[in-house]
Formats: sequence, structure tokens, C-alpha cells
Amino acid sequence: MIAKKIALVVAVLMVAACAGKGTQDEGLSSGAGAAQPSTSSGGVSDGSMGAGGAFDDSAAAGPRASMKNRTVYFDFDRDEVKEEFRQIVSDHGKYLAANPGAKVRLEGHADERGSREYNIGLGERRAQAVRQALLLQGAGASQLATVSYGEERPSVTGSDEESWALNRRVEIVYAP
Repeated sequence: MIAKKIALVVAVLMVAACAGKGTQDEGLSSGAGAAQPSTSSGGVSDGSMGAGGAFDDSAAAGPRASMKNRTVYFDFDRDEVKEEFRQIVSDHGKYLAANPGAKVRLEGHADERGSREYNIGLGERRAQAVRQALLLQGAGASQLATVSYGEERPSVTGSDEESWALNRRVEIVYAP
């Protein structure tokens, strides 16, 4: 309970600090993002797992390491799981359903275009979309935590479409 309160305070401070960035949002530059709701979570929707180092995405993670595809990519300013990634999400959902002790953190990301506040919200919506898909496959809510890093942890650097496409993602990170 205390961890959730601390996470909420940190999230509120992050949102307040980022509110003044004043750049175009990832979706507003194309007009598509204006209709999307914002999130007030500041990126953390479950303080029980947070952004700590208790998660391991290495081969030492046991049998789940055989599921090598742990990244779901998204279209520009979108939070729908694309058809080509539904099987990956399905496989992870079935694994989680069969292994109720397994836990994952869904890390949402956005490309550098857009304000930090908007990108935190977009990363959160992406993580929530993957979460919902996992729940539909039988994963338990207590097995899933989400966090949004927005644009703060790019997988590649660069200001071109190829780089941006690789940064619009949700990473599925298993707990050891």
C-alpha cells in the first residue's frame, strides 16, 4: 500500500514536471491523437512491481526464455496491438495462464516525437492494450504490472522513421 502511494506521488511529480515541455505530441502532428484520452497515472499503473531491478529478461529466466519474442511494436500514435504481434501476445498469455506463479512487467514506450507527458500516456495505453490481450488469453491480473517510460528509454537513437518505429513498443519483461 505504501509503495503504491509513493509511486503515485512520483508519478504526479513527473507529470507536473513534464507538463511544460510544449512540443507537438506524437499524434497531434498528424491530427490523429486529438481524440485519444489522456491518462493521469503518470505511467505507473501498478506500484507493486514498479521499475525496480527484480525483473530479468535474460536466458537465465528459465523455460519462459524460449519465448524469444518479447517486444510488441505499434504504429505511429496508436495503441492497438497489430495483427502481426497478436500471436506473440497470445503465446505469452497462454504461458502465464499455465504458470500462475509467473509475473511480467509490461513496459510501454513511445518515440521521441511529442511531449513527455503525452508520450508517458501513450506508452501507458500501449502497455494496457497488451495487458488486456494477455488477460483475454487467461493470464491473471495479479501476474501483470504496467509501467510507461514514454520516450525516456529508446531502444535505438536516431530521428528517422526506422528508429521511431523501433521505439514505439511494449516490452514483456518476466520476473526471475
